[in-house]
Amino acid sequence: MVIDNNEGAPIAMLPTELKLGNGSDALSRQIYRVLSEKIVSFQLKPFEALSEVSIAGELGVSRTPTREALLRLSDIGLVEVLPQRGTFVTPLREADLERSQFLREAIETSLLKRVIELGRHEPLAQRLGIEISIQETCARIGEMERFYASDEAFHALIAESAGFAHIQSEIDRAKIHMDRFRHLMVNGVDDVALVLDQHKAIASAVSSGDLAGSVEALQFHLRRVLKLTEAAKETFPQYFAKAPKKRLVR
Repeated sequence: MVIDNNEGAPIAMLPTELKLGNGSDALSRQIYRVLSEKIVSFQLKPFEALSEVSIAGELGVSRTPTREALLRLSDIGLVEVLPQRGTFVTPLREADLERSQFLREAIETSLLKRVIELGRHEPLAQRLGIEISIQETCARIGEMERFYASDEAFHALIAESAGFAHIQSEIDRAKIHMDRFRHLMVNGVDDVALVLDQHKAIASAVSSGDLAGSVEALQFHLRRVLKLTEAAKETFPQYFAKAPKKRLVR
C-alpha cells in the first residue's frame, strides 16, 4: 500500500503487532527494520511517498524516532528526502547495485576462504545441501518468498561457518541494494532453476575443499545479478531512475 504524503493517511503496510521497545533509539531501529524490509521486498515500491506523520500515528510513537528511522534509511540510500517535496522510496539505480555487489562479493568470498582454510568445509557443505533441498521444494510449489528466505539462509551459513555470524548485520547493510534487485528478479526475471544449479555448484566445490573452485563458483553466482539488469529494466521500467537528459552543446 502506498504511504501517502498527506497527514493522517493510513499505512496498513506496517504491522500493528510490532512490539516497540523503550527509548527513541530502540524505536527508531525497529521502525527502520520494518520499513527497510518493506522496501527491499517491494511492498513499498520505488517513488512511493512516505509520511512521517502517518508512520508515527500508525505505530503510536512520536515523530522523533520515526524521523530518525527515515534518516537511517536515507543514509543507506533506500529513501530520498527532497526539500519542499517530501520523502520517497529511492528508485533502482545500477550504480547502487554495482557498489552493493562489489562489497558483498569481497566479504563473502573472504569468509568462504576462511571456512576452507579452517577445515570447516564439510559441515558447511552439508548445511548448504539442506537449504538447497528447501529451495527445490519452494521452487516446485511456487513459494518464492520462502525460496528467497532460504537463499538468504544459504549465504548466511558461510559467515556463520567462518565464525563471523555476528557481522551478518554488516553484510546485510553492504548488500542491501543488491537485495532489492535480487528480490525483484526472483519474482519475474531470474531463472530459479539456474540459481539452484549455481548453489549446487558452490556446495559441491565446498564439499571437496576446493578453495579456488569454491571461490570461483561463488563469484560466478554473485555476479549473475549484474547480467540481469537490462532484463529487469525492460520488465519493470517503472521502478528505475530515469537517466538524466544530455544537454546539447552548441
